[in-house]
Amino acid sequence: MTQIYFYSGSNDKLQTACRLCAKAVQQNMTVLIYALDTTVLEQLDQLLWSFAPTSFIPHCDIRADSELVSATPVILGNRIPPGRRFDVLLNLHQQQPPGFDQFSRLIEIADTSPEGKQAARARYRFYKDADHPIQHFNLDD
Repeated sequence: MTQIYFYSGSNDKLQTACRLCAKAVQQNMTVLIYALDTTVLEQLDQLLWSFAPTSFIPHCDIRADSELVSATPVILGNRIPPGRRFDVLLNLHQQQPPGFDQFSRLIEIADTSPEGKQAARARYRFYKDADHPIQHFNLDD
């Protein structure tokens, strides 16, 4: 069953996503970052290039050459690429992603906006009602 990691109280979802991706890559995990909004994916792409001044998080868009997608630890996309296994699915969409139960870990980030909180609460309830184990981390502290 998919383990859900819920991070609430993020002042900047994309910065939080970068930190969590960096941590996953340091642990030799592969990550699929899911969002339907191409603007979000483009902003995240730029941020991943410059996130840490002394390092860079290797990543590519799902539309890249299939050889590059299979060799890169972090993939940005709006779908799950066929034939590729990931350790982590990081959701940046307002709803639960399709096929999330194919992953051992799902990361959800809730921002501090009223809309973001409301959408995150709905996703949290969905996972809880489906009896997925949830670990919650409050970023407000």
